[in-house]
Amino acid sequence: MKVQRLRVTFSRGDVLRYITHLDLMRSWERAIKRAGLPIAYSGGFTRHPQLALAAPLPVGATAEGELMDVFLETPVAADEFHQRLVAQTPPGLSIVRVVDVPLDVPSLQSLVREWVWRAVLPPETDLEELCRRAAAFLALESCPWEQTRDKEVRRYDLRPLVLDLRVEQTKHGVAFVARFRAEAGGRPEQLAAALGYPSETIRIHRLSLGLDATGAQA
Repeated sequence: MKVQRLRVTFSRGDVLRYITHLDLMRSWERAIKRAGLPIAYSGGFTRHPQLALAAPLPVGATAEGELMDVFLETPVAADEFHQRLVAQTPPGLSIVRVVDVPLDVPSLQSLVREWVWRAVLPPETDLEELCRRAAAFLALESCPWEQTRDKEVRRYDLRPLVLDLRVEQTKHGVAFVARFRAEAGGRPEQLAAALGYPSETIRIHRLSLGLDATGAQA
């Protein structure tokens, strides 16, 4: 029985950048079990621990503002939960904070509205040229796009999915930072390709997730 809902903000570093979404879920499940925290389980023949991540991270991506809801069957203070879980968190995962969230708030996945990504481009990328390309993209009224996945072709307009775009020089190289409409599927790989850079050459990092106001307690 669920009696408490805690929202965990965490980061994923280089050590775990190549694990899948399922492997990430399993890492958290194991850490919670090792910490002896009273996680709630689903009913039925095959019981599952009640935790949910806001949005899957692509394999190869790092992140610093990820969100996870954990449901407990016995109340635990957020600070205590934080301390006990930190002691069991594997290298590559870091807990930023833990807060209480009402049980009746909609599912975390349904609340994600925006996400902000940083994409570091190849070392030879010219900063001024990237600035010009970014400005040209922002000036577009539309950017018809086509994506093929599992032999299925999806056609849509990429331009309205990009809510904000800026260019910066980081310690890792020239990069763009873009805010996307998450529910429409805007992704940094698509934007990089639209700017004229092969998507397989970029390194992506999710900076934050923006939630609908009804679930933005964290």
